[in-house]
Amino acid sequence: MLHRMALRVLPSLSLVVTEDSVRKQKRIVMFVPGFVAFGVYRLAKHLVPLDDALVLLSVSSLVAVVTALVAYRVGRAASWSAMIREDGSRLLGWVAGWIGAVYGVQLSLLVLAILWMAGYSYLQHPDGPAMMAIIISCTSVARDAFEIGHVRKVALMGKPMPTFPDGAALRRMLGSHAAQVGPWVAAGLAIGAAAASFGQVVGGQQAALVQLAAVTILGGAIALCAYFGGLKPQASWMAGLAETKTTELLKYWWWPGLAFAATYYLVAIGLAVFVLKQPELSMTFAVTGGALVTGLIALYGYYLGYRRNVEEQQGRSLSPALLRCPFVMGILGKSANMSASIATAPGSKG
Repeated sequence: MLHRMALRVLPSLSLVVTEDSVRKQKRIVMFVPGFVAFGVYRLAKHLVPLDDALVLLSVSSLVAVVTALVAYRVGRAASWSAMIREDGSRLLGWVAGWIGAVYGVQLSLLVLAILWMAGYSYLQHPDGPAMMAIIISCTSVARDAFEIGHVRKVALMGKPMPTFPDGAALRRMLGSHAAQVGPWVAAGLAIGAAAASFGQVVGGQQAALVQLAAVTILGGAIALCAYFGGLKPQASWMAGLAETKTTELLKYWWWPGLAFAATYYLVAIGLAVFVLKQPELSMTFAVTGGALVTGLIALYGYYLGYRRNVEEQQGRSLSPALLRCPFVMGILGKSANMSASIATAPGSKG
């Protein structure tokens, strides 16, 4: 789900996908696939056993693949032949495979896990959760694939885009900054394992609630600190925390850190309960899952700060439209380029 964070945190991407015209078109792009997904669900329930989790995830994944490609094409505003020629099979394969199949399955597991935590289990009542898992994952995939397609279109039109949300920049960072990011990931792994072990104090489904709360809170904290570590690699991350207002820090902790730590851990719960068929999460699975989640969140937090620093070094001019994103509201305002941009931007309220 790194692409989702990048689309909202990084200035070059956030500005492009939050324009009013793009938002209006995106609403339609989300509504239509959701309506189609409902029809697919109604048809599939008579053809395949959707009360089997693997079958449900397969259907959801297939719907998400088609949705991702179609929504990407709408965002690209290009013909299929033009996309194949200009984007290539590798990029289109990533859209179909990662944004479609993998992301679609993750979102379906997320929906099933949330309902399970709320006491509405897919195992006892398969119809409602199955329908929601297919529709919600489909609409979310449509939203993100459309935004990525629009980013690609804007880039091909000549607008500089320092970061494309396909993970290539993350791989380059790991190759060149492994020594800097390694300690953050190690800290995330240790914190997540410790957080998930809190479930030992209770049993049953309550243990999952305690583990989720602990992993979420601490995962959000490590993501916040790692973000400042990547944002100012030559300075202390603690200085970044000290220079930022408490209210702003709470917003950054909430999104994307806390929100995506919870998301990933819920996906892990969905995997354990509905795919691995564990009625109760074993402590080994909980500790391993918690460690992987917070380690990943720490990596993503550092990466987002690092890419924000890269864009700042390239002298990106920023618009007040970026203030729609709570994560960048305070931090972006600290750079001289940001201050000058806001002060001179038409319609700025100051």
